[in-house]
Amino acid sequence: MSEPVYAKAILNRTFIKAPIDVVWSTLVATDEPLPFFFGGVCDTVDGLKEGAKMRMLHPNRKMAMVVGEVLRFEPPSCYSHTFQMTNIDEPPCKVTYNLREAAGGTEFDLVIENAVEGSKLMKEMVGAQGFIAGNLKALCERGRPAFSGRMVGLLSPVFGMFLKKGQRVEHWPLE
Repeated sequence: MSEPVYAKAILNRTFIKAPIDVVWSTLVATDEPLPFFFGGVCDTVDGLKEGAKMRMLHPNRKMAMVVGEVLRFEPPSCYSHTFQMTNIDEPPCKVTYNLREAAGGTEFDLVIENAVEGSKLMKEMVGAQGFIAGNLKALCERGRPAFSGRMVGLLSPVFGMFLKKGQRVEHWPLE
């Protein structure tokens, strides 16, 4: 069996007309549904910090959609973690969010690394980059997510019905 081929890093850069501290605090919020993360709630034992396990829960908090480990946490400029979707049986990739102060706002980079070329996870991640960046931008600039994020929030209970039993939160402990 041959070794997997990993894709090159994939970058999405977005300018957000908001101060870096606003973008940072919005990005790393825990214990509330995050419309730019498809309504997921970031769950940790002791907060986000290097080495901490984290998971993105469905708003019903019964299902884990994503699990990972924080690799880097340097407020307000860098947050990086492994990323494994619980409904896809593939190795995790690495996601990094870089923020830089810029005239009139913040440059936000969403970088995907170490995804297996052509994998379902890579396709999902590439497809989600624009949604994440666009909804984070709208939330930071206007105080509400873009239309797509609002629709995901409204449809969240329906999506919850289609999650697999293997995604139940008890199968993805933080410790």
